[in-house]
Amino acid sequence: MSRTVTLVLVDAAGRPLGALPPFDVPDPWWQQVASVVDAARRRHGVEVAVLRLLDADRPAPPGGHVRYLAQVVEAEAVPLEPVAVDLAPHPLRMPWAEAGGPARSVAWATEELRRLGRPVTAVTQQRTWNLSAIWRLDTPLGPTWLKQLPPFAAHEPTVLHWLLSTPNGVEGGVRVLGVGERGRVLLGHVPGEDRYGAGEAERASVAAGHHAVQVRAVGEVDRLVADGVPDLRGVALGRWIRGRLAGHDVTVAARLLDRLDDRLARVRDCGLPDTLVHGDLHPGNVRGDGTQRVVIDWADAFVGHPAFDILRLTEDLDPTAADRLVDAWAARWRADVPGSDPRRAVDLLRPVAPLRLAAVYAMFLAGIEPSEHPYHVHDVPAALARAAAAA
Repeated sequence: MSRTVTLVLVDAAGRPLGALPPFDVPDPWWQQVASVVDAARRRHGVEVAVLRLLDADRPAPPGGHVRYLAQVVEAEAVPLEPVAVDLAPHPLRMPWAEAGGPARSVAWATEELRRLGRPVTAVTQQRTWNLSAIWRLDTPLGPTWLKQLPPFAAHEPTVLHWLLSTPNGVEGGVRVLGVGERGRVLLGHVPGEDRYGAGEAERASVAAGHHAVQVRAVGEVDRLVADGVPDLRGVALGRWIRGRLAGHDVTVAARLLDRLDDRLARVRDCGLPDTLVHGDLHPGNVRGDGTQRVVIDWADAFVGHPAFDILRLTEDLDPTAADRLVDAWAARWRADVPGSDPRRAVDLLRPVAPLRLAAVYAMFLAGIEPSEHPYHVHDVPAALARAAAAA
């Protein structure tokens, strides 16, 4: 699957210039823009920074014909097509999605790296959407990464700093080089590839390494919450879910929601402690090169029940393989917390996991401008349906 792209161009002051003719890029995922920037340069001689999604001919990604707003950085004379586009400001627009935003963020990162003795030799815009903007900054000492986060994910640097202090934890390998205003964070490079499609054995290793970090975090949850990590312990999780889903049609999961506090009380009776939860522990958020493995992207992290991570890690495995990983996870927790019932906690939380994800997607929608809604608008009902089925 590929993607057809139309770039609507503005200048540094945000004034409209027109649109480039449509062109195709090989990758279908709307938030990935490195190929878009490269194609605009090669085909049209225009250096751009992609700002945000305008619209698409499909209700959700991937693929299709997608229009973006992009700021011209440098350009040869190129014919542009007149185009009508709404450029009105919006109170929920992310700082990197407005003219001049990417340049300001890259300038901050470049200065931070200069002070660290790492002069920037090349900049590549990698991703832009409502959940993050990411640039690769090459230096003589290797690549570094600039990530900019929305307000609802501003706690990720706090989590990364804490993880860096975790001895022998595979999750502790992402170095924070700097934290700036408006969600900017400068990260060290993690070699390897994102482990999409990892099999049972690799996921078992991820689960074992993650367990060591979660055990250490048990004694530090109050510190993490005080430093801004969301507190979703016990009944607070139920309040948070209901609050986020207010205004959405929750009919399909109404019975689960009505009995949620009782279910969470039974989870508490299983005896496992609250800890740091990644919140989105699928293999694509694990990066490795065969010699080391690092869990990345902690923007969804919270303090709560550890079972949420093993449920996410195993959700797309066949049931037999998933059961083996859950059994191993439960055995580790029983050894660390004698008298606890981890397996029952997993069974009780199995429908709550997609219910929590529905609330997460609802949080995204509440915090982003309407043109970006196609990224998530269908996720809320889909996650509610999975929760109802699991219940």
